[in-house]
Amino acid sequence: MTVDRYIDAATRANTRRSYRSAIEHYEAEWGGFLPATADSVARYLAAYAGNLSISTLKLRLAALAQWHLDQGFPDPTKAPMVKKVLKGIRELHPEREKQAAPLQLSQLEQLAAWLLREESMANDAGDKARGMRCRRDRALVLLGFWRAFRSDELCRLRLEDSVIHHGQGLSLYLPRSKGDRRNEGTHYKVPALSRLCPVTAYQAWAESMPRQHGPVFCAIDRWGRVSDTAMHPNSIIPLLRSLFQQAGIADAALYSSHSLRRGFATWANGQGWDVKALMEYVGWKDMKSALRYIDSADPFRQQQINTSLALSDQVLVALTENAAPME
Repeated sequence: MTVDRYIDAATRANTRRSYRSAIEHYEAEWGGFLPATADSVARYLAAYAGNLSISTLKLRLAALAQWHLDQGFPDPTKAPMVKKVLKGIRELHPEREKQAAPLQLSQLEQLAAWLLREESMANDAGDKARGMRCRRDRALVLLGFWRAFRSDELCRLRLEDSVIHHGQGLSLYLPRSKGDRRNEGTHYKVPALSRLCPVTAYQAWAESMPRQHGPVFCAIDRWGRVSDTAMHPNSIIPLLRSLFQQAGIADAALYSSHSLRRGFATWANGQGWDVKALMEYVGWKDMKSALRYIDSADPFRQQQINTSLALSDQVLVALTENAAPME
């Protein structure tokens, strides 16, 4: 029983749920048998090639591979036939990668200012619950942006693992995160800023909570009571979209929790941050992951090309003026 508990803990809960769902789909929905053959896996992929995305099909393959490895059977997903079918699906059903829109600094300012006004009005009206939610949401948004946190990381933060250094910043500790594959724990430093300060927002929220331990970001009921249970990561996206819409940010549906992470990366890149420094600050392990999050400040290269054209015109004029007259 103890061994099973540790084996179970070696795989994240979300991954276990996804794998169970994938196996059920293969057996119950499609009618496949386990252990599977390479031929049956290839036919399974072909059956859903037009309906499921490549990423979903790859998740299904990972689940099937893990099931066979756990049960001591050969892994059929590594067969050349399966790899060839997956390659053919990519060719015939290419998919465009969907990315959340990055939250711009001006939009962050707009949202933070709106939350402050809403909190003030709620306090004046005696609406404790509304005021508490505004304070919590402001801390969540500013902390999520300036530390480029994922939604699950925000939900995993705990009060007892945070230390405020007055005038300097905030120290946070996460025992595990997506980028921390060995679960060694990660320490984060959050800077105190002259405006849009995540430390000030965090401190205001933490000091208003009735406890000094447990999850930082929790649900709040209609009477203003703070739950002892952390918010679920899946609740962050609808919360943010609702906030963006209420604050008057256009096309709120285009944003997600990744908008905070992408927004910071885009801002830092525009400010001239070295990619290596940005990777270290955010926690990316490879360049490819970092570049996926960074949007150029001049995506069409319009400014760069126009500048080059202007310089070319200046050179051409100078050459014309200095050219010797023809006889």
